[in-house]
This record gives sequence, C-alpha cells and structure tokens, in this order.
Amino acid sequence: MASHLDSLSAALEAEFGSRVRRIASLPDEIAIEVDAEQWLAVAVRLRDAEGLRFDTLIDVAGVDYLQYGDSEWKTQSATGSGFSRATSRGAAALHDGSAHRPGQRFGVVYHLLSVQLNQRLRVRCACPNDDEPMVESVVPVWASANWFEREAFDLFGILFKGHPDLRRILTDYGFVGHPFRKDFPLSGNVEVRYDPVKQRVVYEPVSIEPRTLVPRVIRHDNRYSPELLGEGRIK
Repeated sequence: MASHLDSLSAALEAEFGSRVRRIASLPDEIAIEVDAEQWLAVAVRLRDAEGLRFDTLIDVAGVDYLQYGDSEWKTQSATGSGFSRATSRGAAALHDGSAHRPGQRFGVVYHLLSVQLNQRLRVRCACPNDDEPMVESVVPVWASANWFEREAFDLFGILFKGHPDLRRILTDYGFVGHPFRKDFPLSGNVEVRYDPVKQRVVYEPVSIEPRTLVPRVIRHDNRYSPELLGEGRIK
C-alpha cells in the first residue's frame, strides 16, 4: 500500500509541482489542495496525465468552515454552529492544521477514482470569496459532476462557473437560503402549508420557537441518594 501511495505522490509532484499541496489525510489515502484559479487546468491533467488517469468522479461535497473549531458545546441557548463539531482544543484549526483564513469559509471536495490504475484521490478547493463562493465547474472534465455540483449549490450556495444548468435539485423552487450552511436557522426561514381557501400551497414565516437541542442527561444513581449522604456515610 505504501509503495502504491508513494508512486501516486511522485506522479502528482512531477505533474504539478507547487500547483498542488499535500494535506493531512488517513494513512492509506492521499489528499491534495488546489487554488481555485488553477482548479480546472489541474482537473484536466488529473484525468489525462500518465500515472494519474483519474477518469471517474465519485462525488463532490461542499464544506462550510464557519466557526470551525471555535468553541465547545453550547448549552445555554440554541446554536447553529454545529455543536462544536471539529473542535480543536487550544486553537481554531482546520483538519490539516492550517488556521482558517478570511475569504475561505467555503470549500469544495472532490473524490476521484482511476479505474485503469486502481487508485483514488481526494482534492480540496477553497472558494476565494465568502460572500459569493465560486469555483470552476468540472462538468466538461467529468460529466458526472453535473448533479453533484447542483447539490452543492442548492445546499451550500456554492456557485460553479460554466455549469450548464445550475439550479436547485433537492429543495423546493421557493426555498429561501441554503440549509447546509452553518448559519442557516435550525427551524428554517419559512414554513409551508396548504391553504384550502386559496387552494394552493402557501409560504409563511416560521412559527416554531428556537429551542436548545443539546441533550441534558439526568442519571438516577443510588450513590447520590440523600439517605447515603448523612454523617458517617458516603460524602
């Protein structure tokens, strides 16, 4: 396994040099990061270059790094920050150890497979603009990216420049916002009901009150029984 990964790492270094950066991954995997402006050109070479031949795109995933590692569990009020998912004690850091930088709140992760060479690769590309996150579409490189990119657009609001049909794919036509963003309200922005008078579905402001979702566990243990806490007893 190690020799196979070494060969892939060497092929990546020979083909791209400093255009790609190795990032932390599991011991039996290779993950790289590519700048947004380089991504489309790199994608073409990942597909066509000898020693790489990544002919199949397995998946595309959006990522929102907002408040990544900033805090631990919040128990006083409802939170939309993800219940301290990916918290790093002592410092806010991404999973590869690099601190979160302004302008890189959103990222896109691509999972590639080379059927010919039986090897896999994970590629991460950060969106340079937080307000309008955008990367180049790789539909011209891998046709399977079409629906994957639409899903990332729908759920995260990430734009894919050059996509042939970038529109929502999972949420309704009138849906407001992008539900996988960390700052999206837990109860949503609108609620839907059927109005028998208008005889159609109507959208209204959310009537659900925000509530704390962190579970509170109360353990009933006879060690803490008042009868056992008297003088000469367990304290």
